[in-house]
Amino acid sequence: MINSRVGIVHLSRSLSIKHSKESFRIVEVGPRDGLQNEKNFVPTASKVELINRLSNCGFKAIEATAYVSPKWIPQMADHEQVMAQIQRYPSTSYAVFVPNVAGLQNAMKSGKVDEIAVFCAASETFTKKNVNCTIEESLKRLKEVTELAQKNRLRIRGYISTVIGCPYDGKTDPKLVAKLAENLMNLGCYEISLGDTIGVGSVGSVNSLLDEVSKSVPLEKIAVHFHDTYGQALSNVLAAINKGIRTADSSVAGLGGCPYAKGATGNLASEDLVYMLNDVGFDTGIDLEQLVETGNWICTIMDRKNVSRSANALLSLKGVKCNTN
Repeated sequence: MINSRVGIVHLSRSLSIKHSKESFRIVEVGPRDGLQNEKNFVPTASKVELINRLSNCGFKAIEATAYVSPKWIPQMADHEQVMAQIQRYPSTSYAVFVPNVAGLQNAMKSGKVDEIAVFCAASETFTKKNVNCTIEESLKRLKEVTELAQKNRLRIRGYISTVIGCPYDGKTDPKLVAKLAENLMNLGCYEISLGDTIGVGSVGSVNSLLDEVSKSVPLEKIAVHFHDTYGQALSNVLAAINKGIRTADSSVAGLGGCPYAKGATGNLASEDLVYMLNDVGFDTGIDLEQLVETGNWICTIMDRKNVSRSANALLSLKGVKCNTN
């Protein structure tokens, strides 16, 4: 069994990956998904600087914030200020998460939003606990959001959570995920991100999921979003690559954490993903050195542990201490 990141990278060379400096798209979700569950409020100026730094690293897709009620997610209460103050790179998309029509209307009022992210889950219990309705009802609500978004010429990215397993309902049926992915495509999403919310997936379950989803949706329209709870995130990305997927979500310094999984380390660290993709031979367009510096900076600002192993190793080689609080 291969446990180390290095071992996983070299294992990839035996996979049937066809590329010649082929590009790989990374969606940086740290500013939204990575920060939303933080208990201590991250100052708006720090959020703005984080997004600006990530843009400068070369990311072409960044989840900037969420237009949600401050009552439910206080960390995202400054969405208006964030979107108004960030420095926009012409080649970078700055998506915002919207849970409902009210959130979308607020986002449109700002005049700063051109892409939104919408969400559903492949678990009835998870859906009821998150949005207080059934999966079928949540799709009806999403239809209202996507129709309004399309009328206003906004790009729409879809998320499906709990695609491998749910903390309440157990293992997820891949057929349900495939059906939801097809529904989201029909609602106008240009891409569907499959999220292993509690990080229980490994290569076997990921392969089974993608085989089923590919029957309903072209895999070039699919992205993957893995949490590293069991240390499987990188190998899961490799499994997705071997199926033909060329987009993955990740979070700088591994920011984020799932409140539903005890001991979860949160999102796959962007630094670890870039390090692996560089070694395999993909072109990410990301400056790894700047990314490592950015991750260490935000962890210092937040007094938070940097969980990226690549960042810790590369900083150590420079004699720089990584934040380990």
